[in-house]
Amino acid sequence: MDSTSKRNNKSNEAPNGYISELKDLLKNNIREYGMFVALFIIMITFSILTDGTFLSPRNLTNLINSTGYIAVLTIGMTLILIIRHIDLSVGYVAGFLGAIVAILMTSMKLPVIPSIIIILLLGLLIGLFYGILIGKIGIPAFVVSLAGMLVFRGALMLATQKTGTIIIPNKGFNAIGNGFIPDINLIPGYHTLTIIIGAIGICFYIISEVNNRKNKQKYNFEVISKPMFISKLIFVSLLIAYLIWMLARYHGLSWTVIIVILVTAIYHFITTKTVLGRHIYAVGGNPEAAKLSGINVTKVTYIVFASMSMLAALAGVLYTSRLQSATTTAGVGFELDAIAAAYVGGVSTSGGVGKVTGSIIGALVMASLTNGMNLMGIDISWQYIIRGIILVVAVVFDILTRRKKG
Repeated sequence: MDSTSKRNNKSNEAPNGYISELKDLLKNNIREYGMFVALFIIMITFSILTDGTFLSPRNLTNLINSTGYIAVLTIGMTLILIIRHIDLSVGYVAGFLGAIVAILMTSMKLPVIPSIIIILLLGLLIGLFYGILIGKIGIPAFVVSLAGMLVFRGALMLATQKTGTIIIPNKGFNAIGNGFIPDINLIPGYHTLTIIIGAIGICFYIISEVNNRKNKQKYNFEVISKPMFISKLIFVSLLIAYLIWMLARYHGLSWTVIIVILVTAIYHFITTKTVLGRHIYAVGGNPEAAKLSGINVTKVTYIVFASMSMLAALAGVLYTSRLQSATTTAGVGFELDAIAAAYVGGVSTSGGVGKVTGSIIGALVMASLTNGMNLMGIDISWQYIIRGIILVVAVVFDILTRRKKG
């Protein structure tokens, strides 16, 4: 159940009705909604400061596409942080496996699909090995992943030492990071298929929310009032519609966005609707209690680390495809971006709390900051300082809200 269902719904009895309920809702879910407010403020601010360039269809498309590989990494890192571990090696694992996929296609002449499948399996095995070292032998995740970072940094240099950069001439592979879904050209000036997918997405969202509300009412969970529920549906639907409309004015949805949406949907389903998801949160909340209640903590550790490295492999594919080449500097700093995005997106530093969808918003917040500052011509040194401050603020906010709740 989410925090909304736990909330004491005082608003139904409050004299100011709707406004009072809105205040209570924001106050009781400040951790969850704070990131949306931050993203909204950042976008409006940069739009004003850049005379509208920030929210132009072209820039929004570039912003979302450039966030793709970090968003995928952030999803895996969210689960890692929820179970109170960390993985510092994901950047170089992504860079190394990105180089391997380039070698498979250019030197070994393997087709695109088999090459990607091999890379994903390699990532899975790397993460499983991490899981054994951490869950079975008991080596701290910090040490294992730090060693992994050094190993795969060296492996990346070895893989690219002959040429320095491996150019990938395969158009199909490069379309993953740079291409857009085809159009059916029914509406002049707009990407029709993107509009149709967006409309389906809005309908799916509304049906899903209505069903969730009915299920909660069926089991006597408290829910928000009907006017507030309708307002929420309208607000989120308008937000999706605006984004889709802007993307449809350019080239529509990219393949990167489609992949990120699919990965997010799969992991959102796993973490909210399955036994495995409940076990992951239980292990993160209190590992000892989870073990005593019969949860196989070691098995959960295997699965989460294997999943993380597999997503690192996918991020490597997206990044290599976007660059259309594999380089010696691929993956540098990816792990820091993923960890920062997860914390900004609401993952607790004490584990057990966090959502995949929240982390995606966190990734967008960090990417929007970078993109906006680039458009304004702010020096890179100040960009690092500002992003560092934002990360500290997010963690302080997390600690204060947890302390307040006791």
